[in-house]
Amino acid sequence: MLTDDGHIADLLPDLVAMRRDLHAHPELAFAEHRTAALVAESLRALGLEVHQGIGGTGVVGVLRNGSGRSVGLRADMDALPITEQADLPYKSLFTGVHHGCGHDGHTVMLLGAARLLARTRRFSGTVNFIFQPAEEGRGGARAMVQDGLFERFPCDTVFALHNWPDLPLGQAQTRYGAIMAAADRFDIVVRGRGGHAAQPHRTPDAVLAASQLVCQLNTLVARRIDPAESAVLSVTRIQGGNSHNVMPAEVQITGTVRTFDGATQDVIEAALKDCAMGAALVGGCDSEVTYLRYYPATINSAAEAELALCAAERIGLKASEAMRPAFTSEDFAFMLQARPGAYLWLGQSPAVAGDGDYRPLHHPCYDFNDKVLPLGLRWFAKVAELALA
Repeated sequence: MLTDDGHIADLLPDLVAMRRDLHAHPELAFAEHRTAALVAESLRALGLEVHQGIGGTGVVGVLRNGSGRSVGLRADMDALPITEQADLPYKSLFTGVHHGCGHDGHTVMLLGAARLLARTRRFSGTVNFIFQPAEEGRGGARAMVQDGLFERFPCDTVFALHNWPDLPLGQAQTRYGAIMAAADRFDIVVRGRGGHAAQPHRTPDAVLAASQLVCQLNTLVARRIDPAESAVLSVTRIQGGNSHNVMPAEVQITGTVRTFDGATQDVIEAALKDCAMGAALVGGCDSEVTYLRYYPATINSAAEAELALCAAERIGLKASEAMRPAFTSEDFAFMLQARPGAYLWLGQSPAVAGDGDYRPLHHPCYDFNDKVLPLGLRWFAKVAELALA
């Protein structure tokens, strides 16, 4: 049974309205100017010390209550570059921009936690409310860390959450160690010379070489990685040619690799480059590989993962250890590389995969479940209280 907290009942109507306002006004990575201004204004209204422009459009609010340790609570603010297809009264006003991952909800939950903690002050120390830009593939957490986040706002520990449609409303999970995968991107260009499709013997066939390479890449994990390890390699785009009777001079291949440790990353990167060189050589072509490791794995520290679950239990959530990590990625990993902390999955779905009402993250009809707002804000507040007991 979820606990009721009289301290938040009066907060919820305004928080729901704010969440829906943010949903209607989504902003992409490093362009969260309206969102950041709203966050800063809300924090100042509570009397917090507010700092803007950290790592681009990042905002930090500082709440002090006596002496002691310090904790960081982080929420992401950016939206996705997709067009919303849901028919909602607060549907995105901007074609091609959609809060399809629930960062509007995360932002408002953390603002709600700031309101609750400023009101109750059941802690001794400092809470840093970290509102981060550009989580969706642009490394906003890294930008904030490089901009001196933890030097300017010392945090002994740092915590974050993500709404999780694969978990029912009222449940929460995390785990010690890896909870989200490292994310790499590869781009391969296979180059021939181009020529007439009726005379294939006169030019290297870049399409054929690229096709064979794609088949090889899809066997790479199965044949190069220890079966006890976990990894994913997916080719997501092949592009080449503009005519039915012209053999293109080059074909481009793009994809992603997800892993949980650096050694596996090393093996896959080296093997991928070998495969590209070999396929091109056999086809009489040349190849060029660009391999980018853009997000590390999200690694929870043991004590903080335990605290995150304890906080979930204290507010009445059904909390459990996640049996396995997810292959999706999260740039909160950069903050966890700098400070001990934990990342929690907070169930939000009244439906399960396969049901007609189920909408996964990044779906064009996804919408954050406002019933999660009180759960998330209470979890953030309880984490701070336990960390600064």
